[in-house]
Amino acid sequence: MICPGERIDRAVVEYLGSGVEHSMYVPDPSDPELRTLRVVAR
Repeated sequence: MICPGERIDRAVVEYLGSGVEHSMYVPDPSDPELRTLRVVAR
């Protein structure tokens, strides 16, 4: 998964996409197909 402060680059996006294609569990996604990401600033 993505850690706080981690940069979201092409490799991260491809990893997540591949995981979803292979039924990887993603806890509480706002978009179950991971076509979009929600970034929250605190």
